Amino acid sequence: MPTPVTDLDLPALDPADPSLSGWKWHVEANALIDTGNWLAQGPLSLIVIDREAGEFFLRSRVAEFPGKLIGELFGITDGPLHEQIVANIINQSGEDHRRLRSLVNPALTPRAAEAWRPAMREILESLWEELETYEIDFVSRFSRPYPSQTIARVMGAPAVDAQRLHDWSEWIQKQFDPIALSDPETVETIQQKVGEFYAWVDPMIEHRRTTPGDDLITTLIRTEEEGEKLSDGELRNLVLNILVGGVDTTQSQLSHAIRLLANNPEQWDALRENPDELVPRAVSEVLRFEPITAFTARQLTEEVEYRDVLFPAGTLLVVCSFTANRDSEAFEDPRDFNILIERDRTRPLTFGAGIHYCVGSNLARAELEEALRFLAAKVETFKLNGLTELQPVSGIYGIDRMDVGITPAAG
Repeated sequence: MPTPVTDLDLPALDPADPSLSGWKWHVEANALIDTGNWLAQGPLSLIVIDREAGEFFLRSRVAEFPGKLIGELFGITDGPLHEQIVANIINQSGEDHRRLRSLVNPALTPRAAEAWRPAMREILESLWEELETYEIDFVSRFSRPYPSQTIARVMGAPAVDAQRLHDWSEWIQKQFDPIALSDPETVETIQQKVGEFYAWVDPMIEHRRTTPGDDLITTLIRTEEEGEKLSDGELRNLVLNILVGGVDTTQSQLSHAIRLLANNPEQWDALRENPDELVPRAVSEVLRFEPITAFTARQLTEEVEYRDVLFPAGTLLVVCSFTANRDSEAFEDPRDFNILIERDRTRPLTFGAGIHYCVGSNLARAELEEALRFLAAKVETFKLNGLTELQPVSGIYGIDRMDVGITPAAG
């Protein structure tokens, strides 16, 4: 007979603890692994610790992303944010999800991401040329403007709108952060930001229907499957999903990449000497070692038995990609950050798994690769100058500020 999950004696962790970041987060997450358990208990949910179990629940057809439930728990029952939650592709399932995914996938293939690399390099060159000193806050000078300017190009938006796109992304992304949603003023601001984005993107969609361009919105308008196309409402929300998933996330992952490589100068030296091989490997290692989406939630729609444990319908789980990416059966020396190890092709859970695997992962990888390749040619050394402000892991695990000293490469 399977054991009811409520009868298990589990270690505890609160994913919404605002103090969980940096060394404390590493210590507590590694301690969870060391308990030998594959589950932990949070205040509102179970936490899935190991990779195999995490992938099982992320791929399960009876485990849905609980975005609508989260909205209800925090009183979000109307307004633009509620509309966005209901329409969000991550909250869709069955045939509705299959249709939307099949229509958006062609716009975000590896080949599509490849086509934007020249624009990424132009943006990076422009940001480098704007430097007046080599003592900088890397976040504000590079990792924050770079993805927002890239997504503006991808959308076909004016360059002057890049800052607005970043602002919308940063605020709307907070809908997944329980710490942020517990503040009614923050929720009201998110409502406002969603409304502002809709007011901005709707005229652009209407214009692109009659005046196509070389951009994502035009590609989505042209996409058709068996006679079906995207409606304006579906388009506005898919574009919002891509914005929210492709700006703050890439900014945060790039910031962590430079932080980790600055702390491992011998690896930065090796990357500079052999960028063709080590840049893609470094991106994969950063995604594995310091995932900026540490937790991904699922709610069971049916009773599930797994590993002789019975989970009732309605059970809320969060899969911890950080601990899953340190599974010793999947990765060699998993607690070490090391771009010099040629790890196997096991994919980390940073982008999720199953039908909700991150639709923008190809674009994100391309952006990270281009940034590291560009900086490898320009920077001999990075030195962290003492001020690195890490965010908690409850939402997007980012960096607010990171002061670095740059030694430019000769020539």
